[in-house]
Amino acid sequence: MCELLAISSRFPTRVTFSLEEFSRHGGQSGSNADGWGIAFYEDRAVQIYRETEPAAESEWMHFLCHHQHQSRCIISHIRKATQGELALRNTQPFSRKIGGATHVFCHNGNLDEIRTRLGETRILPIGETDSEYAFCYLVEQLETLWRQGPPALDARVALLRQVFDRFAGMGPANILYSDGEYLYAYANRRTQSSGRLEPPGMYYLCRDCECDREALPLAGLELNSEIGNQRQTVVLFASVPLSAESWQPLAEKQLIVASEGRILSR
Repeated sequence: MCELLAISSRFPTRVTFSLEEFSRHGGQSGSNADGWGIAFYEDRAVQIYRETEPAAESEWMHFLCHHQHQSRCIISHIRKATQGELALRNTQPFSRKIGGATHVFCHNGNLDEIRTRLGETRILPIGETDSEYAFCYLVEQLETLWRQGPPALDARVALLRQVFDRFAGMGPANILYSDGEYLYAYANRRTQSSGRLEPPGMYYLCRDCECDREALPLAGLELNSEIGNQRQTVVLFASVPLSAESWQPLAEKQLIVASEGRILSR
């Protein structure tokens, strides 16, 4: 199955070690060799890089591991193609602008007969994947919610729970999504090393430390040295643990909301 990675941090950071380990799963230590993508938020703007090459062999990914943007919110995806051909249009993350913000989405799993079960969407996908079709459906719901501007967090969470639970009824639905203000991680089921399809679909790791360059050696974060001795807080989400630290599994159909390195609800 595809793999997901995201980070929310109080201060801008780089995911050096975590991104390197994550990229090795894309065709080296893992079988997800059908492309990759990564989104870096800068306030409401987003810089997205995507490629159809295996992440582990990509010169572009190698460059980003050592020269990537600093960001408070980063979302990444490495692909194992199950629906749609190997093409950039089918490579995640996907993005759309809604209510003056760029919304970024990526999904891991297979949503059986999603087009039949959800019906036609007004928002048309560019590619052929079930993941993008799911995002188009979500965008339709979000446009109504965001019509009068950014809604309250409770309203956003209520809508996401309803939509993501509906996706989970169609198959494995592990999702990372951000509206530029909050990062949302939703876990369902995933094919485990035993071959069985079961929870956990995702893990998370929280860190709170002094902002120096040796404070997070295992999480692999390169911290901004200009923030002095202030405390950095980070939350990482990944399909599988990327280090020997105490990653926590998400329960089935659990939705976690994070912002600026803190978990707001779970």
